[in-house]
Amino acid sequence: LNFSQRNLERFTTAIGKPFGMIIVTGPTGSGKSTTLYSMLNELNTVERNIITVEDPVEYQVKGITQVQARASIGMTFANALKSILRQSPDVVMIGEIRDGETADIAVKAALTGQLVLSTLHTNDAAGAVVRLRDMGVEPFLISSSLSLVAAQRLCRKICDNCKVSVELSAEELLQLGFDTTVSELIETPNFSKGTGCSKCARTGLKGRVAITETLLIDSDVAHMIEEGCSSNQIKMEAMKKGMLTLRTDALLKFAQGLIPVDEVLRTTSSDEG
Repeated sequence: LNFSQRNLERFTTAIGKPFGMIIVTGPTGSGKSTTLYSMLNELNTVERNIITVEDPVEYQVKGITQVQARASIGMTFANALKSILRQSPDVVMIGEIRDGETADIAVKAALTGQLVLSTLHTNDAAGAVVRLRDMGVEPFLISSSLSLVAAQRLCRKICDNCKVSVELSAEELLQLGFDTTVSELIETPNFSKGTGCSKCARTGLKGRVAITETLLIDSDVAHMIEEGCSSNQIKMEAMKKGMLTLRTDALLKFAQGLIPVDEVLRTTSSDEG
């Protein structure tokens, strides 16, 4: 998925902890399940008891117990989760937190020794905090249990076979939001586009790449959650601490020659700043 180094380091730190909750958030088709399974594969050792509850089970993974949620017979996410936690798992993956009961159980599991991985549907990372709050989870439980929230989108990747360099003026870069943060991370930009060829059905695009913003829950952010701060206030604080927004990560991928400029605009039109 081509995670930036900063985001990869944050994921690695979060899954290295023995307990806590990691949430991946984004719209349908944003690669959330792929990211969850990538984390499970990293954690999957003979010493760890890993159990998932999913609807549906998307990939079979050797060495992991996977449970199919079936609301029609009363096997909801919440009921399945209660049953799973009696088996003392080390890692629990919940396909999606859909209601307050599931959220409450997941948070409490993360506080009592389990590493919990799950997904939500929000526009950005800080929005996940507010969503949990809206589901009825107490702010002090959210701040104590949450380790990392990653918001994610998928961009179409430039075809490597027909990639050519493009020039952008300083004014165009400024309009895109190409600021010092991006400039510091990329010394020599390689702005590109695909011209179209037989390998990519003349589209200039082939494959997908993820853009991500990772909200690390440190003591300052935890305090803001407990104080009931808005998602925008939390986002601003996280940016001061080095969080790359979805727009900034998209600009990085553009500067690396991975995605074209129209993909930056398509996937982050509501995420400037």
